[in-house]
Amino acid sequence: MFENLDATLLARLQFAFVISFHILFPAFTIGLASWLAVLEWRWLRTDNPVYAEIYRMWVKIFAVTFGMGVVSGVVMSFQFGTNWSVFADKGGNLLGPLLGYEVLTAFFLEASFLGVMLFGWNRVRPRIHFAATVIVAVGTLLSAFWILSANSWMQTPAGFRAGDDGLLYPTNWIEIIFNPSFPYRFAHMVTAAYLTTAFVVAGIGAFYLWRGRHVRHARVMLGMAMIMAIFVAPMQLVLGDLHGLNTLEHQPVKVSAMEGLWETQRGAPTLLFGWPDEEAEATKFALEIPKLSSLILTHDLNGEVKGLKAWPRDERPPVPWIFFSFRIMVGLGM
Repeated sequence: MFENLDATLLARLQFAFVISFHILFPAFTIGLASWLAVLEWRWLRTDNPVYAEIYRMWVKIFAVTFGMGVVSGVVMSFQFGTNWSVFADKGGNLLGPLLGYEVLTAFFLEASFLGVMLFGWNRVRPRIHFAATVIVAVGTLLSAFWILSANSWMQTPAGFRAGDDGLLYPTNWIEIIFNPSFPYRFAHMVTAAYLTTAFVVAGIGAFYLWRGRHVRHARVMLGMAMIMAIFVAPMQLVLGDLHGLNTLEHQPVKVSAMEGLWETQRGAPTLLFGWPDEEAEATKFALEIPKLSSLILTHDLNGEVKGLKAWPRDERPPVPWIFFSFRIMVGLGM
């Protein structure tokens, strides 16, 4: 049972646990910061105390969630140099500045003005307090910008050269930052964060309405959240499709793993469920929708989709992990 638990697998499991825990917090705070800015803007425009009271409740939740995101993120930064020390050494000239800019332009911005958000009521003018909220919201988006840029570069690297010493050196920072998959990943992640916030806020508002508590506040929370979800949820589907097409162009073997397809074929089906068997090179117990994969990936019912057998075994990703995690993501999203 434990014969495959080598150092690499253990490092991956540890990092996967930390990043899975960490992402819950920024995925919520990115959207929550922007919503707090809208709440305070509505209060300034209407002078309705309900908006201010909702703001004061949710800003406390934002502070706790932001703090948890910071603490869990620091653990990841240590793991870059421990679990992935060789990679950090070779790619440090590229990834180091991206992560550094995230701290300098985003984290310092958020941390500096978070104090004004929390303790500035009745101490600074309302418009100054609103400006602090907007700055924190911009800071969360900047943080996502730099982190997604670094993550995307690892998926679709560009703008670098390999030195004689085995290290990677930048040649074009614009190409590094705005690498081929970055715009799609950034838009997809920010939209997901806004959706996350919308449904959490809507859930709390609906619970209050159901129990008949804080009814005026609950109506505002539920109404604003549903307006956001109505527009953003369909947008997320479009962005996901664009991201999928980008992945097909730059990482086709990953798409084949996501689809669980082994044979190159035209009119490829979408597998709703199955069990990928890497040894047998087949997906067992497959429940499929004919031709849907070709339609989604090529926008043609008879479009050709490459199977995993088009690549040598040592160039294929771990298929079951990608196959099932993709379906969990789509299932939760739907």
